Amino acid sequence: MENRDLSAGAREDGRRVRHLISIDDLTDTELHRLAERGAQFSAGIAGPVKPLADLVTGIYFAKTSTRTRTAFSSGALRLGANLIAYGPGDLQLNTGETTEDTGRVLSGMLDVLVARTAGPEAELRGWAGQQRMAVVNAMSAEEHPTQALTDLTTLLRHFGRIEGLRILYAGEGNNTAAALALALSRYADVDFELRTPPGYGLTDAITRRARAHARRRGARIGERHDMDGLRGDYDVIYTTRWQTTGTSKPDPDWAEIFAPFQVTKALWEGSPHAVFMHDLPAHRGEEVTAEVLDGPASIAFAQATNKMHSAMAVLEHVLTPLEARVPTLATAG
Repeated sequence: MENRDLSAGAREDGRRVRHLISIDDLTDTELHRLAERGAQFSAGIAGPVKPLADLVTGIYFAKTSTRTRTAFSSGALRLGANLIAYGPGDLQLNTGETTEDTGRVLSGMLDVLVARTAGPEAELRGWAGQQRMAVVNAMSAEEHPTQALTDLTTLLRHFGRIEGLRILYAGEGNNTAAALALALSRYADVDFELRTPPGYGLTDAITRRARAHARRRGARIGERHDMDGLRGDYDVIYTTRWQTTGTSKPDPDWAEIFAPFQVTKALWEGSPHAVFMHDLPAHRGEEVTAEVLDGPASIAFAQATNKMHSAMAVLEHVLTPLEARVPTLATAG
């Protein structure tokens, strides 16, 4: 059975408010259409839409960001919105105001709040405890849902499909990996293979949710904690930064534990046609070699640009009904 979006509400102006805190806040249909809509924006066939005209988007980042903050700021402006930006020291959260009270106050002045806390998802749920201002998770400790939507957009643009792709993820089972697992498991015949360092895999909760989606949709999700016995013939090889924003490693020798999971050219021996993806920022010589990141197989920087296109799809989604949108990528010519 599809997950249902229980967060949707109606405002006085007739717009529907949808919060996006987790990939699991989206139905299968919404997830697929968001990827298609992001691909439309990327392909330049979205139409001259300004669905956020005269609305105000708040951008709150308590942690560093280049791509996500710029993507949502630029995307909101391109969709006609006005912007208010907050830094980590700007809100009264620092003096003890609750997230619920902050959300109630901001919802009287903002239409959308895009927030990165790198803290627990519960903080964002506190802001979402009202139905006038949409709340978008720009990265929490558990999940990075807008990155997964960017990745779906990128896959759709590059391959023309997501169904049936074989994807290898090598590296930490962090919030990007968690969101990817929850998203890719909802496409038929996708084979998502994770190779994560021992002690740094997906959480049990994320694994259970992803595998439940996979059973329902006919996808495959597997995880091992070594780099032995890779099957090859991958369409995509993906990694992320080893030092996830806002986190630290409990093991003093963590770099040695991670070293076997570095993405090198050797991984292409069994997958000569695979593309390379990375959510960036990248550290050449750590999680990936410069030869791979800057090589012909890399689409990591096109992926970064698609973050803006995907952000536009998300912003459109959280305040406008799906029924009002232009046709999907497949029918737009």
